[in-house]
Amino acid sequence: MMYWNGGGWAWMALMPLVWIALIALAVWAVVRLTHGPSADRGDGGERGHGRNGWEHWDTPGREQGRRETPEEILDRRYASGEIDTDAYTEARERLAAHAPKPH
Repeated sequence: MMYWNGGGWAWMALMPLVWIALIALAVWAVVRLTHGPSADRGDGGERGHGRNGWEHWDTPGREQGRRETPEEILDRRYASGEIDTDAYTEARERLAAHAPKPH
């Protein structure tokens, strides 16, 4: 029987490192796939409701790294037909009632 000149201990020492690397790779892949482009865009990981759930990143202003205001989100949802006129008007009134007062 051949023992590779006593080199078996090197494989025994290396195998836990290989398993740790594989587990770390799997965790990284799961996090990367579940969070989508949010890691690249720096926007907090919000998903939109449009094409394939990624429409939120295609909205104006996202390239500059700023967040959409609630009014902009509401306007976009109304323009895309996601909400009707009654819901839009009611939400606009609620936003106006809770808007911070300028000092």
